[in-house]
Amino acid sequence: MHSFWWLLCALHHVIWAATMLISIQAMPPEPPVRCYKNGCNLYNSYGVWGDRKDCHVQNVTYPTTEEELRLAVAYANQNKLKVKVVSQFSHTIPKLACPATSSGNSMLISTAKYNSSIEIDAKNLAVTVDAGIGLRRLINAVEEAGLSLVAAPYWEGVSVGGLVSTGAHGSSWWGKGGAVHDHIVGLSLIVPAKQSEGFAKIVKLEPKDQIFNAAKVSLGLLGVISKVKLSLEPRFKRSIAYNFTDDAQIENIYMDHAKKYEFADITWYPSKHTAAYRYDNRVPLNASGDGTYDFLGFQSNSILISKSIRATEKTMDNGRSLGGKCTMAASFLGVKKLVANGLKNGLIFIGYPVIGPQGKMQTSGSCLYSTAADNSCAWDPRINGLFFYETTAIFPASKFGDFIRDVKKLRDLKPDNFCGVDIYNGFLIRFIRASGAYLGQPEDSVVVDFNYFRADDALTPRFNQDVWEEVEQLAFFKYGAKPHWAKNRNLAFLDVQKKYPNFNKFVAVKRQLDPQNLFSSEWSDEVVFGKEGEKSDGCALEGQCICSEDRHCSPGKGYFCKPGLVYKEARVCRYSSSPPSPFSVGSGSDKNDL
Repeated sequence: MHSFWWLLCALHHVIWAATMLISIQAMPPEPPVRCYKNGCNLYNSYGVWGDRKDCHVQNVTYPTTEEELRLAVAYANQNKLKVKVVSQFSHTIPKLACPATSSGNSMLISTAKYNSSIEIDAKNLAVTVDAGIGLRRLINAVEEAGLSLVAAPYWEGVSVGGLVSTGAHGSSWWGKGGAVHDHIVGLSLIVPAKQSEGFAKIVKLEPKDQIFNAAKVSLGLLGVISKVKLSLEPRFKRSIAYNFTDDAQIENIYMDHAKKYEFADITWYPSKHTAAYRYDNRVPLNASGDGTYDFLGFQSNSILISKSIRATEKTMDNGRSLGGKCTMAASFLGVKKLVANGLKNGLIFIGYPVIGPQGKMQTSGSCLYSTAADNSCAWDPRINGLFFYETTAIFPASKFGDFIRDVKKLRDLKPDNFCGVDIYNGFLIRFIRASGAYLGQPEDSVVVDFNYFRADDALTPRFNQDVWEEVEQLAFFKYGAKPHWAKNRNLAFLDVQKKYPNFNKFVAVKRQLDPQNLFSSEWSDEVVFGKEGEKSDGCALEGQCICSEDRHCSPGKGYFCKPGLVYKEARVCRYSSSPPSPFSVGSGSDKNDL
């Protein structure tokens, strides 16, 4: 029976991938703002915020022009309302976009309908767009004009205003680098103003302006971005190939890899001792090929398959079954090799290299675009599909190798403990250059993303959650990695302001442009100022705190607060088959329960 169950699980993944090889249309995501009789709620794309509390606001407005956008800010200022901006998408995991207050004096401004203008200046290789324009629409427009946007995040379901304000990025150490905000050459910001100025004004910024570097990555705290001007290059193609190989040398060769390939990345599957090196450089426009990168995880997915995979993963987690998770991880990795992770030479993948225009290779998100009721993005909250955490840590390049060495030490204690992350996408390793943005990266950096199972209930512990908590704390506390502003669990932001040398300069600009703190909220302050909330029973289970007592975990279900196995200073919630003695609580390692 056991072997049949895991075979079924593996077949689910094979069917899932095979389904995604066909151009199936998807059920589009719901809008992030939904209004009811007593007001409106803001949701992210997963349907649940980190603290699982709703973001409730009294009303939302939908400007269609820059002047209407200015009037919305003026209304908020005149009436002393807390205000935040949301687009047609909502993929930020922390509650940066939530203006809610206990008094209810708050409103949302949506840029979902502020999306009409794309002005291309071919002579000066630049494009100016409304902040609500979606990334895919922008890319298509510039490609049609014979130009290319060099940097873009891997997921295209974002607005231009949203992606630049949160530091979204692709991967490159070449040229201006992989962060989109470092390709900004102009920006318009709507900020509160005096009554004599109409309560709000438009501030147009260029690189020479003193506050430009604050506005490039502003987290929505300075005002409302209305226009973004980005640099372009003449249209080009890219040639991509993956090399799935042994992971023995990642910590020694990651820098050389980034320097050799313009759009390099690495995907590491630690439980399988495998690394997939992406060989990705631009090629001339006349190079043969019309390929596409339709990333496997962002393709439309059968709702039945998504629900089945989630149900299977929950069963394995509740049963503490490593064998099942490792079978799933192996089958998923096999499929990724077979279909080149979603690269297509034409309709399907037939071999490396895959060559195609920049606009079809730089970002993906095909699950966003249709109305078929039986397919969706795999994480759509309406279907009870995939549900996971996403941790994203940004390291100074010189420290990343030592982080990998420590993770390997942890992995080598019991490799099967890492199968849970390989069910998703392993560790995705990308590269971004040093930035002048105050809340950007002050040095060349390496970014690592990894996804892992999240329970349906906040107080349900997760099997092997101590592994991911130790990796998380290794990254953010031992090696001082910075959290990606739009991702992560709350603990990743502890003392984050100390990690940015220009943080105080950003705060000074904030005081200058928004002296009444209209664009701040308790939720954004919690993230930006790295505040730890009040500790309570179970608070460490979802990263709302770091445990210091067993009650912060789930002692009733066998999860106790323990030191890390490699990073001894870490404090993690680890399962033990027997309760610790009163003299060893918080101090033992329970090696028998690895």
